[in-house]
Amino acid sequence: MADPKARAQLAGAMTATESWLRKHRLIYTGATRHPFILTIRDGTIDLSAFKTWLEQDFGFLRSFAAFVGSVLVKAWKESDDRADEEVILACLAALNDEFAWFKKESLKRDINLSEVVPQNATAGYSRFLESLMRPEVEYTVAITALWLIEAVYHESFAHCLEEGTKTPLELREACERWGNEGFGSYCNTLKKIADRRLEMGSEEVSKKAEVGFLRVLEYEVEFWNMVCPPHRTAAVTEGSTSER
Repeated sequence: MADPKARAQLAGAMTATESWLRKHRLIYTGATRHPFILTIRDGTIDLSAFKTWLEQDFGFLRSFAAFVGSVLVKAWKESDDRADEEVILACLAALNDEFAWFKKESLKRDINLSEVVPQNATAGYSRFLESLMRPEVEYTVAITALWLIEAVYHESFAHCLEEGTKTPLELREACERWGNEGFGSYCNTLKKIADRRLEMGSEEVSKKAEVGFLRVLEYEVEFWNMVCPPHRTAAVTEGSTSER
């Protein structure tokens, strides 16, 4: 059976992540062009939905920070390039500012973050991240998931900043936080790391990473479904996410 590098050559030098983005385009579009994002872009969003997103995403952020810390440990133990650690450390440093931003926004909207109870989609996504922190989960699988989580947010919110959009002024700061070019460059760096690791890894690890890729997209769609007004929900999925 062809190794990952040979497979990439046979695919016309298409990287593993590029091939998965093409193969799973339907659910990727469902995650990055979800009705929640489209209502921000066209200015019709119900601000109560945005408030729910703030509440639930802050809770998710706590789990995400722990996950990123675990990816750093895996990089320290397994990476073939010490520069990976610098990229992940920068992510951790940026999360401190992200926590501060959520707290500032919650004050504007009279949200008591200490009283917010995680909804099922948030709790499920957090449990999934916790499963990726286990020592037996390979660095390649974890870094691929980290890239995709960040990339979905970047592509989603960047869509709300394009010329001609009607994104409400009070939401532009949120969109710019994840939709800016600098964040996009960071996502591209993570993608290159993931592809490098996938190219040098075994087919077994590649299969695990692709399963993780799909689960991230499933959880992203479920998270958007949770906050999107019911009458605007038109999620696209490739099967439902279940407790496994």
